[in-house]
Amino acid sequence: MQKQIYQLIRENPAYAQLIQARSRLSWTLSAIILVLFYGLILVIAFNPKMTGQPIAEGSMVTLGVVIILALFVLFWGLTAWYVKRANGEFDGLTRQIVLQATQEAK
Repeated sequence: MQKQIYQLIRENPAYAQLIQARSRLSWTLSAIILVLFYGLILVIAFNPKMTGQPIAEGSMVTLGVVIILALFVLFWGLTAWYVKRANGEFDGLTRQIVLQATQEAK
């Protein structure tokens, strides 16, 4: 019976849509994070004077520190958004797919 339920889940078109939506979101967020993070690393490597400039005259805080903090907040926000969407939309779809498969298996 367990194998039959797994087979019904794999054959369900909603399951394919769930996997596609989850993968698309994961890859998109991963690409955003990688581009921003490695972009910052490249800026630091090839133009260190820019990131080493103080944000205001006489300030000890540099532009690089501000950018790093902004990226940290952005990455934290993207992670929170993904978790909210995964716990809401994706978990709801998963429950529906499993419920439908168990009903069909009976």
